[in-house]
Amino acid sequence: MTTFHRRLPGVVYGGDYNPEQWPREVWQEDVRLMRAAGVRLVSLGVFSWAMLEPADGRFDFSRLDEIMDLLWSNGIHVNLATPNAAPPPWLATDFPETLPVDRQGVRLGIGSRGHFCPSSPVYRDRSRRIATELAERYGQHPGLAMWHIGNEYHSDCFCGTCDDRFREWLRQRYGTLDELNDRWGTAFWSQRYGDWSQVHLPGPVRGSVNPSRELDFSRFTSDNLLELVTAERDLLHAITPDVPATTNFFQCRLTDSRRWAKELDVVAFDCYPDPGKPHSLVTAAFQYDLMRSLRGGQPWMLMEQAAGAVSQWKTNQVKQPGRMRLGSYQAVAHGSDAVMFFQWRASRQGQEKFHSAMLPHGGEKTRTWQEVKALGNELRTIDEVATARTGAQVAIVWDWQNWWAVEGCAHPDNTLDYRDTVARHYRALWNSQVAVDVVTLDDDLAPYRVLVIPNQYLMTRQHSAAVRRFVEDGGHLLVSYFSGIVDEDDRIVEGGYPGALREVIGAHVQEFSPLPAEATVPVQAAAGHTALSGFFATASGWQDDLETETARPLAVYRTGHLAGKAAVTEHELGQGRAVYLGTRLDDDALEALVRHVLDDAGVRPVHAVPRGVEVTERRTETSAYLFLLNHRQDKTTVTLDRSGTDLITGRHMEAGETLVLDAADVAVVRSSRAVSQHAEPSPSGN
Repeated sequence: MTTFHRRLPGVVYGGDYNPEQWPREVWQEDVRLMRAAGVRLVSLGVFSWAMLEPADGRFDFSRLDEIMDLLWSNGIHVNLATPNAAPPPWLATDFPETLPVDRQGVRLGIGSRGHFCPSSPVYRDRSRRIATELAERYGQHPGLAMWHIGNEYHSDCFCGTCDDRFREWLRQRYGTLDELNDRWGTAFWSQRYGDWSQVHLPGPVRGSVNPSRELDFSRFTSDNLLELVTAERDLLHAITPDVPATTNFFQCRLTDSRRWAKELDVVAFDCYPDPGKPHSLVTAAFQYDLMRSLRGGQPWMLMEQAAGAVSQWKTNQVKQPGRMRLGSYQAVAHGSDAVMFFQWRASRQGQEKFHSAMLPHGGEKTRTWQEVKALGNELRTIDEVATARTGAQVAIVWDWQNWWAVEGCAHPDNTLDYRDTVARHYRALWNSQVAVDVVTLDDDLAPYRVLVIPNQYLMTRQHSAAVRRFVEDGGHLLVSYFSGIVDEDDRIVEGGYPGALREVIGAHVQEFSPLPAEATVPVQAAAGHTALSGFFATASGWQDDLETETARPLAVYRTGHLAGKAAVTEHELGQGRAVYLGTRLDDDALEALVRHVLDDAGVRPVHAVPRGVEVTERRTETSAYLFLLNHRQDKTTVTLDRSGTDLITGRHMEAGETLVLDAADVAVVRSSRAVSQHAEPSPSGN
């Protein structure tokens, strides 16, 4: 069982609580309403450093003592934070070297959050000191359920201390200066280093920074921040070995969450899909599948979401009635065993005073509060889902190191957006109603029937060998353009594009031929290919000038200088098949191609549902839990392929019976695992 469930059974409900913003008389009202809403856990103390330590080494825990006892006396557990995400003003005043320096060499000031140099010995010392004080004081408190280390780590720094640490990190990675020069390709533009003292962080230069150097700086930044987390984790575990520790991820470019997740007891994630963007709910589903996959399919925690509107975008749209509930169930459907919010009570002051909260400024009469209260009590009906796992026969690759590299400088197309590319491929899978794990090419690929690789520009020899083995052993591969181009040092893989994948796809790329903005080229099924008969598509953004070797064309360009040449190829290798996508297809065409690959692999939907209905399944040893989420704006129906009971309504239904889902409605149907019609999934997450 996941460690956080030892003290927190069922589906955890709650949010960030910041009582330091309010007088004591409000606290009593807070806990009364928390109980009414079914709150089980609050994250406490995330931004409380200045209150807990008003001066260097002078601590005041009186208010925290009081609030810890008050919460526990009302049956509410605490996820207690180490408050290092927002250092107090005295730290900056007394030790200005703890403030970060930006890439232009400007030292930043206080007045926001995240204002720290992650390499600063003083910052590290004071962070560990207050974490130790908290652990020793509250480690045996019965209300303590978890440790929350920091908050949304996303700070980089270009100061002299970071410069020294970067050099040491490079020494550890490469050993010798000759090796660094070789791996960075410093013979180009006379960049060869003759002494370690010449090697620095990638600050401002004339033109662009050496891409290998920039890539290593990204790796260093992630590792440097992770050191902060593991240091606090170790001291917390030493003092409170039975209390799990986590930190809250968000989709941050600076931190490799896959590496970080291995160092935590449970994965926690903050997710804020924009109601104003039509595909944001699918992006959220991808992020949830990613979080579930980071620790081998173990249940994770939705640590933050918005009850309504946020305040960080240009236009902050509200969640329409029922959509907050729907989004919460979506997280659970993808493996979360917690539904939590930022924050409990809306702030009166500060940068996020217009950010929605579980308890809005308008109080108990607001629609948001009524929905929050109803959801918290309703979630108890699905408590038995907690710890159930998700299985998938399909995996999509998401790789932070590739993200850093593929959006690097001086590429054939410098507008590539890795997140968007992966999201488009995932969206095609989501619309096909199949379960998806999110992996890297370092993971075990054997459990999957289908592997989707979008824009995997950076591939090591081990990666290319793993992909080849996957296909030869019977897997079905879909890989998109600009993949397999460079190794881990951002060096071109020799042998012609795509160097690391040429033998796998059975073709080579003579030239990259990006299309101008707004330009399109029509694509159609290749002559004689019946599987894609009637296939017509629009290509944009990118074209590969593909020459088939042992592959055959699936689709070809109809016009332009590549007319008649392959846009999509298919290659049989060993017992499997590789489909290569040499252009950016429109969404409908990409979905058709994905369905072709899934059909060839024999991967079926989790359950037949109308378009716009999301379907997932979680399983225990004895039961299967079918989640049906209606994202449409109208009512729809689903004909069940199994008998079962909707946990939310208590209604029992037989196989073949019609289930009506109102707009934004949800059903969670429990059935015996033996009667689930879905093909037995592979274990999630490897």
